[in-house]
Amino acid sequence: MFDILQQWYHRHFTDPQTVIFAFILISGGLLVFVLNTHLMPILIAIIIAYLAEGLVIWLHRINLGRTIAASIVTALMITAIILTFFVLLPALSKQISELFREMPNMLAKGQQLLLQLPQQYPDYVSAQQIEDILNLARTELTSIGQRVVTISLSSVAGIITFLVYMILLPLMVFFFLKDKGIILHWLADFLPEERRLLRTVWAELDIKIASYVRGKVIEVLIIWVSSYIAFALMGLNYAMLLSLAVGLSVIIPYVGATVVTFPVALIAFFQWGFTSEFGWLMAIYGFIQFLDGNLLVPLLFSEVVNLHPVAIIVAVVFFGSLWGVWGVFFAIPLATLIQAILKAWPSEDLIAE
Repeated sequence: MFDILQQWYHRHFTDPQTVIFAFILISGGLLVFVLNTHLMPILIAIIIAYLAEGLVIWLHRINLGRTIAASIVTALMITAIILTFFVLLPALSKQISELFREMPNMLAKGQQLLLQLPQQYPDYVSAQQIEDILNLARTELTSIGQRVVTISLSSVAGIITFLVYMILLPLMVFFFLKDKGIILHWLADFLPEERRLLRTVWAELDIKIASYVRGKVIEVLIIWVSSYIAFALMGLNYAMLLSLAVGLSVIIPYVGATVVTFPVALIAFFQWGFTSEFGWLMAIYGFIQFLDGNLLVPLLFSEVVNLHPVAIIVAVVFFGSLWGVWGVFFAIPLATLIQAILKAWPSEDLIAE
């Protein structure tokens, strides 16, 4: 056993760069894992600055100084934040309030439908089973209501912290964009002069991760807007809320579209029942999902991410359990990082060539 481990070590860790690279990965991973809550605003600012670098470069090419270009990008970011707070959030809040007010009527209608099942299918469903389901639903709704009140009372400090981050985030993005060269030069002083492995990994990641995240943002916006237009034209209740859920669902491959279908179908059913409007809405919704999977995704992510579906699902589950929503969003880029590291990792045979 010791000989096997020794052979494995000599095969993969004979290059000093490999040892240094492994140390950087382990140290960085532990730092992010232990301090992820405290470092999250900085990481978000770095990611936004990284994604906005392309726009800064384009503005720089048309003879604008880097400081001016960084200022323009930061101003666009602040405008997006203001629109989110004063346009999007009020609209979403209004629809959420309307949904909670309408919830008792929906539950009453759903209860009537469930109570009819034992009469229609007595061999498959009993009245006791329906009563158990209803009691469970009432218990869960009561628990959810209590959690909402608890969160509302305990989230004052979190709201204040969030507002502070909303002020600091644009400032960090601005300085990351403006002083990119200075920051990278400072970080390079801590790295060894021979950085062939780091350059190899970064060259692949710089293309794939940036393309993936930018493409995913574009995909979310396109699906969100197209779903909202379709829902609004059909007159579906809570069109903004549901279309946002549909847009965000593309962040989680395979699972997101399936999960978000249920609220869309339920709202449409409680509004129209099994009518032609319900059928048309679900057909249009299915068409949007079809175009997303068969046209939009191939166009935006062609050759960007070459991962097996099982690897994608495992990455979503693992990183989502670590970092929640952000872990889910960056699960595929992080999986791509691991793939690039494994692909570029030197072995004894490569070093001997």
